[in-house]
Amino acid sequence: MGKIVCFGELMLRLNPAGYLRFEQANAFEASFGGGEANVAVSLAHFGMDASFVSKFPAHSIGDMGIRALRAEDVSTKDIVRGGERMGIYYLEKGASQRASKVIYDRKYSSISMAERADFNWEAILDGADWFHFTGITPALSDTVAEITLDALKVCKTKGIKVSCDLNFRKKLWSSEKAGKVMGELCQYVDVCIANEEDAEKVFGIKPDHNDVEGGKLNREGYIDVAKKLSDRFGFEKVAITLRESISANDNNWAAMLYENGEAYFSKKYAVHIVDRVGGGDSFGAGLIYGLLNGYDNQKTIEFAVAASCLKHSIETDFNYVSVEEVSTLMKGDGSGRVQR
Repeated sequence: MGKIVCFGELMLRLNPAGYLRFEQANAFEASFGGGEANVAVSLAHFGMDASFVSKFPAHSIGDMGIRALRAEDVSTKDIVRGGERMGIYYLEKGASQRASKVIYDRKYSSISMAERADFNWEAILDGADWFHFTGITPALSDTVAEITLDALKVCKTKGIKVSCDLNFRKKLWSSEKAGKVMGELCQYVDVCIANEEDAEKVFGIKPDHNDVEGGKLNREGYIDVAKKLSDRFGFEKVAITLRESISANDNNWAAMLYENGEAYFSKKYAVHIVDRVGGGDSFGAGLIYGLLNGYDNQKTIEFAVAASCLKHSIETDFNYVSVEEVSTLMKGDGSGRVQR
């Protein structure tokens, strides 16, 4: 079935109910989320052997995070306990022309203060088939970037496939710093995942004649971006999500998978968004699932996009969908009719 190890930060998510603004809220709904954890949860719901690696504080909030992952059948046995706090992020959901807003409160979180000695990667990665991380994790601190590199070097010696979602976050680091650190880490990556902005913000690579805000995407431009990324780092595959933003509630959603000069484009979905956070992570999980299960490139990209399309309809970070539901959407049943 394949064992996937995901490394990153799980955060406590606090958001006002519905579409209330922060200023209107007198209570916040609590859940958990974070890039690599979201991927692990999605893969567990697909029936895969998924493990999440991080560092949580040894107190009740850390215990809550452990239980949240275990409840979704994600292995937590390699989570280190220590430090003082869980990272927190506050989410205000956007609507219509008002964008969503995220405020981070993650400084000095347990994982950001972790040390290289906390993680025995030889043991953690024993028997693993796949390792996944995002550009968010090495942005947490220079030491966490070194810890990530330690893991990647072990993956290299063990022949473990590595995927990375570039996931640039300007609130965590500059483009210059991201380019330098990710440039080193990407030397060990087999499958690179990016969106319409990441390649430009991190590596200065962008498609020609593209207007993301105007909802226009140039396919040839994205093929060129994927080729440049592959040529620079030797990626086996590059996946690029193609989001056409009409408003905060309505997007067109598709993606491309590139390998050896060939590009495979998915069908496009008109998505009415319930919760956008975790959309890219659910795509990454779908991509990993398809590749580990021997899907060809076209079927892989269709599965990944369909999985992510469904995530946009689900509240909170985690993607609570099954392989059967994704497969049904892939086959063309996107009517939303009641299933009896």
